[in-house]
Amino acid sequence: MKQRFMMFYLFVITFIVLVDLYSFKGVKLLSSNISSDLLKYSIYIIYWIIPVLMISILLYFRTLIPIERDPRIFKNFFLLGGFFILFYVPKLIFILFHFTEDVIHVLKWIMHKITASPEVVNSESTPGISRAKFISQLGLLVAAIPFTSILYGMARGRFDFRIEPIDLRFANLPEAFDGFKVIQISDMHMGSFYGHEQKVKYAIELINRQNPDIILFTGDLVNNFAEELDGWTPILSNLKAKYGKYSILGNHDYGDYFDWKNETEKEQNLDKLKQIQQDIGFRLLLNESEEIKLNGSKIDLIGVENWGLPPFPQHGNLKHAMNGSSKNQFKILMSHDPSHWDAEVIHKTDIDLTLSGHTHGMQFGINLGKLKWSPVKYKYPRWAGLYQEKDQYLYVNRGFGYIGFPGRVGMPPEITVIQLKKA
Repeated sequence: MKQRFMMFYLFVITFIVLVDLYSFKGVKLLSSNISSDLLKYSIYIIYWIIPVLMISILLYFRTLIPIERDPRIFKNFFLLGGFFILFYVPKLIFILFHFTEDVIHVLKWIMHKITASPEVVNSESTPGISRAKFISQLGLLVAAIPFTSILYGMARGRFDFRIEPIDLRFANLPEAFDGFKVIQISDMHMGSFYGHEQKVKYAIELINRQNPDIILFTGDLVNNFAEELDGWTPILSNLKAKYGKYSILGNHDYGDYFDWKNETEKEQNLDKLKQIQQDIGFRLLLNESEEIKLNGSKIDLIGVENWGLPPFPQHGNLKHAMNGSSKNQFKILMSHDPSHWDAEVIHKTDIDLTLSGHTHGMQFGINLGKLKWSPVKYKYPRWAGLYQEKDQYLYVNRGFGYIGFPGRVGMPPEITVIQLKKA
């Protein structure tokens, strides 16, 4: 892992240097008409402060990751990643416009050499704005759109918790469960919320106001470490549900993304995480099922450990988890990775409803009514919302928290409220 981090750092630093050198060429062009040397050089200095700070902080984090087992270091590293995206996505768009002008200029020069036509007068010396400057200004204007969107996603979007109501009808749902309200939350990644306790408290209150019959959490409570939950137990234990709170493990809960000293340390981390889930009030389902009883009727709740396509671990054992479930009884499956539904659930089991998370909707995309898109769809065909195959349903929650990029753009954090109805 250390070697991979070295390669990653080398790539990022090289990327920053190359992008800023080329982007600076466009900045010089845009500021060429500024008469004040003081103002012009102030712009240049401000421009270079960002990459110098970015590389300096990156080199500082290099001394801490992946050696230090401190959740706050990772949280701050994600924040640095957010600022990297904030500045360098717009810069890439800006240099794309500037590069287009350079390509046009080179092609015209080539045509001039081939045809031996008279050389065109430099447009910089003619009245009005040059084509090169116009294209660069247009690039700057277009680049402002993602800059504004990303900035909003970091400042507000990651805390813009949304209720997503879903009504589902099933012929085999017991009458007693008609109107049963299931709240699904997923991918909390609590280590990312340091310093934002009030935001999480608000989300907990929002969940409780839905008056849930049951709360189902579909994995990834942490980023890496059980100690990310230090101080959160009193807050998370305030989640209220009439008939219980249940959870499963996600890929991040196993601590697979950290260089542990040994397997014993890693196992102790997982054991501590399991105990904290119990302290919060979750009944953690580890490849097992449990009956939910209401007025003499029952439904089965099945929970599997993480099952993912490689390189994600496959700890889940659906066959074992279903051993305790009853044939022909209404079944809800909690499985973190939606890939599991296609691989082992539909057309192979009688599970009525599967609840997953994992994708986060990539924390970026379009989510407007029936119009939904995110780049993550090319990795996970079932990446957000409701899917149906005959009488079987999958719902993929877009996630409560965030990891990597400390923001959400067009893909707000989701609290899913599913009401079961008798068809």
